[in-house]
Amino acid sequence: MRALITGVTGFAGSHLADYLLAEQPEVEIFGIRRWRSRMENIEHLDGRLQLRECDLRDPAAIQGVLAEVRPDYIFHLAAQSFVPASWRAPSETLMTNILGQTNIFEAVRVLELDPVIQIAGSSEEYGLVLPDEVPIKETNPLRPLSPYAVSKVAQDLLAYQYFRSYGLKTVRTRGFNHTGPRRGEVFVTSNFAKQIASIEAGLREPVIRVGNLDAQRDFTDVRDMVRAYWLAVSEATPGEVYNLASGRAVTIRELLDQLLALSDTEVEVQVDPDRLRPSDVEILLGDYSKFRSDTGWEPSIPLEQTLKDTLDYWRQKLS
Repeated sequence: MRALITGVTGFAGSHLADYLLAEQPEVEIFGIRRWRSRMENIEHLDGRLQLRECDLRDPAAIQGVLAEVRPDYIFHLAAQSFVPASWRAPSETLMTNILGQTNIFEAVRVLELDPVIQIAGSSEEYGLVLPDEVPIKETNPLRPLSPYAVSKVAQDLLAYQYFRSYGLKTVRTRGFNHTGPRRGEVFVTSNFAKQIASIEAGLREPVIRVGNLDAQRDFTDVRDMVRAYWLAVSEATPGEVYNLASGRAVTIRELLDQLLALSDTEVEVQVDPDRLRPSDVEILLGDYSKFRSDTGWEPSIPLEQTLKDTLDYWRQKLS
């Protein structure tokens, strides 16, 4: 069996490669990277997966890769995934996320391949959530509040359309926040952890800069999340959409407090206006019962362990 991971050098992609190598040894792993991709997340996997250079916005390039690899599974994780960046570069976000996926689907059709394709959507698709709409089910309205969220809604619906129109075996997952070691430093848990580790190492003043601390988010460990990705292609039903979540929401303030409790450093917390968004999603709390029913998946790594591992990752990186 062959699996192709788009965005393999990224946060979730590298952890998915780890999981498949450890738990699914019968699967041969191929990964797509762009020429300027940073390789540090997969340096430890050197020689254990096959990399192909490809820009998903180039239809000929992705068709060439798929013609060579002919995968049984495609995990489509590559995206412009940082919400604040989508306000600064909305066209880039829409083009990368929507056009890249369209090119994959068209290549699958032209080559007459029959893979199961997991589309990594996002809880940001739900956007504005009313008080009586939590926990969020897959049937909740989609009211996106950022260009990034709009792009993920488009990817979601495009996957449904290609399933209905052409029979592509797409499985849509709407992942709620996931974090852990190797998370990019622009994302909240990793950003806080890096700031704390930098202060501990004497590399910066003892001030933590923050954005909106009142937003509530549902966090899952990335290692639980990529296990869910595998179950999505091996156990879930093509054409369906599934929430992947922990079923528990915490405020960003609670998250920061838990990280600070793991350090002996005394810090001052300051709100940075540049970290505030034009419009913010106040609460994302997921109901993952549909996915649990279809696959048996349950998250197993507690948030406390995730935060400790993330902080230790940055301590080691900055030492």
